[in-house]
Amino acid sequence: MATGSEDRGGSLSGLTPAEAREFHRFFIQGFIGFTVVAVIAHFLAWLWRPWLPGPNGYSMLIDGTKAVAHTAMTMLT
Repeated sequence: MATGSEDRGGSLSGLTPAEAREFHRFFIQGFIGFTVVAVIAHFLAWLWRPWLPGPNGYSMLIDGTKAVAHTAMTMLT
């Protein structure tokens, strides 16, 4: 009497070649979709807050943070 893996071609996954191709197709489509979403998210994060400093370095970021903190403190008092 043959076991299930022997009936299906003896592959380690237990899938037939057609099932393996179908699974591979869906896996690749999901991977490409995930990669596209990740690239778009990284691009939007870059537009929101660049990762590399501008010509003035990080001092511009610090100055902007100080301005926001000063505005918040004046609103509280």
